[in-house]
Amino acid sequence: MSNKPGNFNPEIHVTDYRKEFEAKRVTRDCLISIDGRKTESLNGKWHFYADPIEYLLRRGWYKESRYDDQGREKPCDYDFEAMEEIKVPATWNTERPELFLYENMGVYFRTFRYKQHEEGERVFLHFEGVAYRAYVFLNGECIAMHDGASTPFSVEVTGKLNDVNRILVGVDAKRQDDRVPMTNTDWFNYGGIYRDVYFVRTPGTFLKDWFLRLVPGSGYSEIALDFSVDGSKSGEALLTIEELGIKEKVRYEDGIGSAVIKAKPVLWSPENPKLYDVSLSIDGDELLDKIGFREFKVDGNRILLNGNEVFMKGICVHEDDVYLGKSTNECIIRETIRTVKEDLHGVFLRLAHYPHTRLFSKIADEMGVMLWEEIPVYWSIAFGNEKTYKDAENQIGELIKRDKNRASVVIWSVGNENPDTDDRFAFMSNLASYVRSVDPTRAVSAACLVDEVGEKIDDRLADKLDIIGVNEYYGWYNPDFSKLGRVLKNSNPSKPVIITEVGAGARAGNHGPSDMLWTEEFQEALYMKQVKEIGACPFIKGVSPWILYDFRAQRRFNHYQEGFNRKGLIDADKKTKKLAFKVLSDFYKTK
Repeated sequence: MSNKPGNFNPEIHVTDYRKEFEAKRVTRDCLISIDGRKTESLNGKWHFYADPIEYLLRRGWYKESRYDDQGREKPCDYDFEAMEEIKVPATWNTERPELFLYENMGVYFRTFRYKQHEEGERVFLHFEGVAYRAYVFLNGECIAMHDGASTPFSVEVTGKLNDVNRILVGVDAKRQDDRVPMTNTDWFNYGGIYRDVYFVRTPGTFLKDWFLRLVPGSGYSEIALDFSVDGSKSGEALLTIEELGIKEKVRYEDGIGSAVIKAKPVLWSPENPKLYDVSLSIDGDELLDKIGFREFKVDGNRILLNGNEVFMKGICVHEDDVYLGKSTNECIIRETIRTVKEDLHGVFLRLAHYPHTRLFSKIADEMGVMLWEEIPVYWSIAFGNEKTYKDAENQIGELIKRDKNRASVVIWSVGNENPDTDDRFAFMSNLASYVRSVDPTRAVSAACLVDEVGEKIDDRLADKLDIIGVNEYYGWYNPDFSKLGRVLKNSNPSKPVIITEVGAGARAGNHGPSDMLWTEEFQEALYMKQVKEIGACPFIKGVSPWILYDFRAQRRFNHYQEGFNRKGLIDADKKTKKLAFKVLSDFYKTK
């Protein structure tokens, strides 16, 4: 017998209404490769409304149930076609002033037509970035739920399409303590469908994923290929790199194929970012890409690119724009890389604190700059929560699947500024092991903290890393700059160290004595002292100061900051350089 009263209404009384959608979670295993594949854009104008009470889920609005079982019309509180339009891709915060600080659910709606092109074709919806959780509904049915604001996801919709289709996406931008990232962050919480949305067609049997790279330790004379096929268990693929004279047939069994092929490619580097046109094909399907080949490794406390020791002359950057929010475009990315290479004399960018757009790494391949990519295992994640770990592992898995063919990506990072607890050690150790299991060709790192009591670089996680990242703000948050010298003197790491954050805040145009906080002169003077100490330390093999551009941050509200983190070497306008920019540029020019 039911204990529910006769007037029980699930739309009102059920509080765990989100639970039913958990079964529709999509993960890295669902992700398909779209590089070089013909896609159809679903960008443009979508209808949108703010849904803070989550009636899309709570009351099942996505079902669009307008009639009862007797055929009588019911009063409805929704009319998706009548909702105002908003741009996709974009963050709702920058599209509508009234939504600037909105952090709950927003609902997107549009229709699209479908006509079959080929007999037996399969079709997918592919989202490049939805912040932070996405609930996807097609023609009244929930087809996907995805966690992670900055990694892509794919969902197959074969057999679910009509001539005209109705798609709803519930985008949940709420911060939660068991999510990645959690509630407390130091960047602006943008929400929305802020990256591209694609409709993708494939044949019944198609190439789902591939990984092509130089074999480490092969003397730069072997290329390794791994790929997976969805649909047919066995068959043959053809790898073609015409410029290298490669036309290699590779068998696959149980949907998996691999080969090692002799080749002598021109090696990719920032000075010579050589890329090759590459094709991988099976009967009826083909993937195309431009791929560079290089070897990046750690030898003792040295960092080597193609056998040559390199100093990682870098800078951090957030995916943040005054006008576009967390969205971006090709012009912004190209100007960012040009500024780093030509004006700053750098070769390295740390993309903080989450995966940036796919376009960034593709342009970095072309223009020649090395990248550190990371997921937002940031500050005090719920390290003891198994669900939180699975979220983190899935996000870095999706990032690796997306960018593993990019020569520019040389370091995967598993976290930033986490306390050295037992739960954190286990969590991040497991993440590091997972990363190595799926990609042994890149370095694994994390931005760690200094032991302030012992005044030395000392973090248990270092044993699990290839490169030790260190965030230090001596002379700023810790006003006693002399501590930096003692920390470096007391430390003797067996692995290379990159100073992953260092810097000071300055409001562009605010001038005064060099001992006055928030002036350009204070920032300039601190950079002079920092580069002198860093440049003289033998185990420091790189630096990525915080940060290239000022960016929005919801915890920065003094009259110098006004809602921005002002540690940028360039103002938020992405044009106005502060005095410290030249200090770092001169250091890199001679380093």
